[in-house]
Amino acid sequence: MLIGTTGAVLADPAMGTWQTEPDRKGIIAHVNVYDCGNAVCGEITRTFNSQGQEIKAASVGHTVIRNATPTGNGKYKGRAWIPAHQREYPAGMILQGDRMTVRGCMGPICMSQNWTRIQ
Repeated sequence: MLIGTTGAVLADPAMGTWQTEPDRKGIIAHVNVYDCGNAVCGEITRTFNSQGQEIKAASVGHTVIRNATPTGNGKYKGRAWIPAHQREYPAGMILQGDRMTVRGCMGPICMSQNWTRIQ
């Protein structure tokens, strides 16, 4: 017998608000990871300069994680938009508790960032 299963079955563990590492310019972003069908997507909602002051960077409002589907053991496969390159790449995410590594590759060249859950 199942008890308390009304509404959504289970929220994806990647959903929530994540803080990125500083980029090359020292900008930190907050990314809201949300349900987008059978996957998760992530949108930049706020950005901060290296002094921690909120700024309105051009990347605010952009979807940076697209259609990331779980592949098992906290891993996801999808696409990532990299603001510094203004391009989208095949990407993967590895979720470990309140830390997530986001990795995008273009051929043999890969870049990754560690994000921390803030909400």
